[in-house]
Amino acid sequence: MDEVWVTMYEAAKAVLNERKISDYVTCGEVSAAVRSSSGKIYTGVCIDTCSGLGVCAERNAIFNMITNGEQEIDKVLCILPDGSCGAPCGACRELMVQLMAGHYGDVEIMVDYSVGKIVKLGDITPEWWIE
Repeated sequence: MDEVWVTMYEAAKAVLNERKISDYVTCGEVSAAVRSSSGKIYTGVCIDTCSGLGVCAERNAIFNMITNGEQEIDKVLCILPDGSCGAPCGACRELMVQLMAGHYGDVEIMVDYSVGKIVKLGDITPEWWIE
């Protein structure tokens, strides 16, 4: 496995910290790392609210990247509560497609860290409306 995935997994694992913020907000059950096209890694955690105003870990990491002046995504890795990795939800895919319209297809996503299985966003998000 490419060392960048190990670095991304360790970065996401470092912020994975399930906790209750209040009676209405929990966070940290899922974490993510996003590598920008410049090679910098940004992290984020999920934030869940009882009103549905929460955000996924991947989008949080992407927002962190945008806050820091970047918008091109190269790689995405998400750690689920059991320590495994998985594919982004539809809302996260939609954000990535809209950010990178016309060239989102090559974004790499780690879907199974234990065996190093990587898929491309274009393969799991075919024929998107924005094409």
